[in-house]
Amino acid sequence: MLGPRGVTRARQLRPLRLWHRRPWGDGSIMASMQKRLQKELLALQNDPPPGMTLNEKSVQNSITQWIVDMEGAPGTLYEGEKFQLLFKFSSRYPFDSPQVMFTGENIPVHPHVYSNGHICLSILTEDWSPALSVQSVCLSIISMLSSCKEKRRPPDNSFYVRTCNKNPKKTKWWYHVFGAVRDTAVWSLLF
Repeated sequence: MLGPRGVTRARQLRPLRLWHRRPWGDGSIMASMQKRLQKELLALQNDPPPGMTLNEKSVQNSITQWIVDMEGAPGTLYEGEKFQLLFKFSSRYPFDSPQVMFTGENIPVHPHVYSNGHICLSILTEDWSPALSVQSVCLSIISMLSSCKEKRRPPDNSFYVRTCNKNPKKTKWWYHVFGAVRDTAVWSLLF
């Protein structure tokens, strides 16, 4: 049977079958991730959230790991304090949230920040959306710290730090809502 332009039907289907057999390796995903990270990197360099600056040295060797220097917002419990946020991006970014944690010698004392730097924040796990960005994560963390009324560690800090995975994304967080604000969180390890 002849198809358009005299090509047999079998020949018309062959490219389609090869296309379906083509492996969906990380090539197209990696290109998408790198393009998105380049765009976000420029946005963070050109228009950083208040009190945030990209540590330029951190992106020289790899675009998949950034350090963002942060200063506590004026008029808050953290005013003048300096912190560092570590962002690690998987090849599935932006469809998969980045791994974000405080790093360095000064980890903020906050009810949602463990002493190992892990942050209990819903947009870093179940509420993540590809529409979010590094800037929106930074703004959420600034907001979280700025709204703090009392410097204290989570009640289960000691146990969590002893038993948790090094990757905070391996923790399953359960958020408890008290009133209109998520006040505390409980976690469990994913095995």
